[in-house]
Amino acid sequence: MTIANDRLRLVVPKGRILEELLPLLARAGIEPEAAFSDKGERKLEFQTNVPNLSILRVRSFDIATFVAFGAAQLGVAGRDVLMEFDFPEVYAPLDLRIGACRMVVAESREFREKDNPKRWSHVRVATKYPEITRRHFAARGVQAECLKLNGAMEIAPSLGLCRRIVDLVSTGSTLRANGLVEVEEIAQITSKLVVNRAAMKTRPEEIHGWIDRFQGALDAA
Repeated sequence: MTIANDRLRLVVPKGRILEELLPLLARAGIEPEAAFSDKGERKLEFQTNVPNLSILRVRSFDIATFVAFGAAQLGVAGRDVLMEFDFPEVYAPLDLRIGACRMVVAESREFREKDNPKRWSHVRVATKYPEITRRHFAARGVQAECLKLNGAMEIAPSLGLCRRIVDLVSTGSTLRANGLVEVEEIAQITSKLVVNRAAMKTRPEEIHGWIDRFQGALDAA
């Protein structure tokens, strides 16, 4: 899909990752308009100091979709999102080394004491990542029944929805606060620079120019 004008769009996530991303954008020479810093601002597209580049600010889980279908040519997406959706139209040339966390399987501390993961044959799991979860368990011959939740995964075991969850953890404090312990790690997660493959073919100088600028920003960190 081709957008209606020649403007390049960079789509970035709201929230914590954006705070880590801002210094990198600055080193890459991108300065968003003042309204971009206003967390209460409701518009989603912002102008920058680069005449033909605007920034879209959306939910992190939507970024790969925006890039895959050409609504934006560039984006910053977590490896978790790329693993979940696995769009062939999306290419991830750079690890931006921000948003570091881990995707893990966790269960209640009490249940963990008597549980043996080697004996699992069927599991019910609460997660935001059903595709990753199914693939992970299928690789070891375990059938995973996934309960799709967009948040509050940690409370699901105590409410009897399931015994296990798959979620992202950073320090593990949220798991501990909800009586959960890590069972196994699925993947290390960081945020990537992603690009639309069609745009790389139709606008190669611009796209590769931005990849080089982000690489330079990483080297300058």
